[in-house]
Order: sequence, then structure tokens, then C-alpha cells
Amino acid sequence: MRVRILAIIAIIICVSMTPLKKTKIVFFGDSITQQGAGKGGYIDLIQEKINSKGLQNDWEVVGAGIGGNKVYDLYLRMEDDVLAKNPDVVVIYIGINDVWHKASSGTGTDKDKFEKFYIAIIKKLQAKNIKVYICTPSVIGELKDSRNQQDGDLNAYGDVIRNLATTNNCTLIDLRNAFIAYDAKNNAENKDRGVLTVDRVHLNPAGNQLVASEMMKALGIPQ
Repeated sequence: MRVRILAIIAIIICVSMTPLKKTKIVFFGDSITQQGAGKGGYIDLIQEKINSKGLQNDWEVVGAGIGGNKVYDLYLRMEDDVLAKNPDVVVIYIGINDVWHKASSGTGTDKDKFEKFYIAIIKKLQAKNIKVYICTPSVIGELKDSRNQQDGDLNAYGDVIRNLATTNNCTLIDLRNAFIAYDAKNNAENKDRGVLTVDRVHLNPAGNQLVASEMMKALGIPQ
């Protein structure tokens, strides 16, 4: 009997001493994500919140953003920049350049190709048992009432992502709707930038805070 009790105690001690595995999150995207890993960026703000809550042993965040990237760039570098890091979760935030570069340089991504590459990324991640979170593209200009040049395309590509979330069992982070709602409430002068962005696209402190908040809410990181 005594031997059995000692064995049970030994098991309990071993279990209690076994370190819990961190949940590693890779944020995968373009220049918005690249800047998000810098000081004051949304990934940095998430890390600060994790630190302030004493959750460093529970969560690890990693940025994997490269400026100018479109959805097919993410697909091509996924092996080295994401899968090699062995994440538990990947948050994909892509689509701005796929839309924006159509008008600015004629090198955007048609909607059907955008969807096909996005599905390929999701499937490859899920094949590794990685939980996938997907974000709708936020804004290219902050004018209200659908007055920005690319609003129609952003809405269409956002709908593609919303549908992919449903059909591929991904968690949706609807940044587009969050940005539109914030600007509707806080952009009284109807400015095209300066409320959430510095240049109509890249985030200012308020934009980084909004993205960090929306992502933490979806990921279950205490705020």
C-alpha cells in the first residue's frame, strides 16, 4: 500500500514539474505585419500585454511579414518562414497589396487566383495540424461611405476571406469591418488618413492598437 502511495505521489510530482508547452503564434503577412513586429506595432503590443499579464510561459509570438508581399508570395515562402518555426497557430493578414497594386502598378492579384492561393496556404498549414486565423484586408484610404478608390475590391476580397473561414474551418478576424466601424465613429472630418493609418494603409498607434485588440480577442489572449 505504501509503495502504491509513493508511486502515485511520484507521478503527481512528475506531472506538476512537466513544463507546459507554449502556444506559438506566427503572424504571416506583408509590410503591415513586418512593421507590426517593430516597437509599438500590433505584434509588439500583443507581446507587451502577454508580458504584463505574466503569460510568457503560455504564449510566444513571432512576426513573419515582408513588405510588398501578396498572397502568392506567402505561399512561396511558407516553408521557410512559417512551417520551419513549428507554430501552433498562424494568423494570416494579406490582401492589401493584391488589391492596391492593381491600380498602383498593375501587379495585383485577380480575385480567383487570390482565392486559389489562399486555399493552398490554408490546406498546407492545416495538414500540419496548425490552427489558422484569417484576417480580412483593412483599408486603402479612410474616407467614409465607400468613397475610397479600392473599397469595392476590398469588400469583394473580404467576402472571399469570410467564405474561406466558413468553408475551411478557420477563425475569422474581420479587420475590414472593425476599421470601417472605427472610422465611422471617429473620423468626423472624413480624412483619408490619420485616424488609423499614416498613409491610408500602414498603421499609426491607434491602428496598431485596434489590430492588436481584435487579434487578442480572437486568439483568447487576455487584454
